[in-house]
Amino acid sequence: MASQRIAFVGVGRMGANMARRLKDKGYTLAAVYDVVTEAADTLVQELGTVATRTLAEVTALSDVIFTVVTDDAAMDKIFATEGDSLLQGARGRIFVNCATVSPAIHLEVERRAEAAGASTLEACMAASITQARQGTLYLMCAGKEATFKAVEPILRDLSSSMRYVGATGKAAQVKALVNMVMNINTAGLAEGLGLGAALGIDLTMLREIFAQTGAASRVLETDGEDMQNRDHACFFSAAHAAKDSGIALELAKAAGLNLPLAKATKEQYDRMVAKGLGELDKSGIAELTFPGRGA
Repeated sequence: MASQRIAFVGVGRMGANMARRLKDKGYTLAAVYDVVTEAADTLVQELGTVATRTLAEVTALSDVIFTVVTDDAAMDKIFATEGDSLLQGARGRIFVNCATVSPAIHLEVERRAEAAGASTLEACMAASITQARQGTLYLMCAGKEATFKAVEPILRDLSSSMRYVGATGKAAQVKALVNMVMNINTAGLAEGLGLGAALGIDLTMLREIFAQTGAASRVLETDGEDMQNRDHACFFSAAHAAKDSGIALELAKAAGLNLPLAKATKEQYDRMVAKGLGELDKSGIAELTFPGRGA
């Protein structure tokens, strides 16, 4: 499998580090592409691959193409049925789509790819930049099981754990729920620590107590100290949190469910974006809740 030619479309924080990891593991990194050409060119200088200027070139040079793009519109564009597209000459190719996008776009991309003689797999990630570089991602995979088996060795070199969850669209659903709950937990932690600060409670002590009680959470481990110290270097942006909560709310709407906590959380992240804070880490939601803070 390491002899297969691999490409990445979207080499931002996550895509670039996944590419670095596979290069370290001995894979042939055949091409990279990004609409921000500087990002692709910089990675080429580091890894010694090729930065293509068209999507069709990516497909021509590669066997397995990972896509890590921003949203549904970007997915629709890179898999367009007309003009420059990854689907040009795509017969026999496998597309591993890692972005957090709607289940509907995964289903549409699968349909288009199969019409072009190619295969797709969802490989949704529940981790951050550090895990991408270290090859310790948690992956939720969905699509044809035969496609999953075909790229499973590559995915194992990117992850410490992964689950095959079913047909196309299911991984996107699960990832939306993961991020919805994570975002709610993050907003709740920011409010708890913010109120603690307003009451004059020592926040280091409060975080230690949270960790030993029902207030404990994974978010407390990853974001609590950052909230206290106003360290919001971006690992998962507030803008992405808003987008992902929105995907979950659309799924809830379709299922006829009212999710007031998810709705309130999305409104908080939307506020961050409106205040120009969208590129802060999700922990930056504390800027809306701690006394004396703000844009």
